[in-house]
Amino acid sequence: MRFSQNIALITGAGSGIGKATAIRLANDGAKVILVGRTRSKLQKTADEINATKKIPMAEVFPADVTDTEDIQELADYVEQQFGDLHILVNNAGSSISSKILDTTEAEWDSIQNSNLKSVFLVSRILGKLMANSVKKEILHSHDRAIVNVASLSGHHAGAQIPLYSAAKAAVINFTQSLAIELAPYGIRVNSVSPGFIETPLTEKGMQNEDFAHAMDRNTALKRAGKAEEIASVIAFLASTEASYMTGSDVLVDGGWQLM
Repeated sequence: MRFSQNIALITGAGSGIGKATAIRLANDGAKVILVGRTRSKLQKTADEINATKKIPMAEVFPADVTDTEDIQELADYVEQQFGDLHILVNNAGSSISSKILDTTEAEWDSIQNSNLKSVFLVSRILGKLMANSVKKEILHSHDRAIVNVASLSGHHAGAQIPLYSAAKAAVINFTQSLAIELAPYGIRVNSVSPGFIETPLTEKGMQNEDFAHAMDRNTALKRAGKAEEIASVIAFLASTEASYMTGSDVLVDGGWQLM
């Protein structure tokens, strides 16, 4: 129960890595706030968490994380209901397959907004709440951490997903800058870069036999990762076990870079 009495907020918590992370943090004792566009998905995650607890440990807050007003309302809710925030996980994002020369401006804006602007807005607005909470305390009674979900694609240009790759590369750089800015408050900021992970968004690709074989050939461990494996790394980065880590990016890619 390493996150006992901690408040954690996870964006994109309705499925995939976000859902797995919410479950993991709640199982480790955190009160989790699930954020995303679709209430039904968030509620399903919350119900799954709360069904195993003596008291409710998950709450739902539908919001568009690319909208400033929505995020300000989220911050106001967190402050009013809990008065504090210890863990922030920026996981929300999306991708499309597109060649740069065929990409429309609207497509570019959509991918940058969902993957990069969302991280900026949530970190700026919720980060202020976290910093103000630190100021009110004589000592840092709770370690605070932000974990941004980047991607292996942020390290290697993706021929089929250049918009996504560009956004995730920026997330890694943004994480480093934010780590410097929040270090005086004792707030650590790190990112995790997953390789190919089995989620509802990648299910279609996994059903393509040629794609699945190519992934096996290019991954040292010869398999896709599981959302729970990324959640474990996020939980580590959010915990005091990673108390001397900030501005780091952790690759969790099954050895993709080795091949």
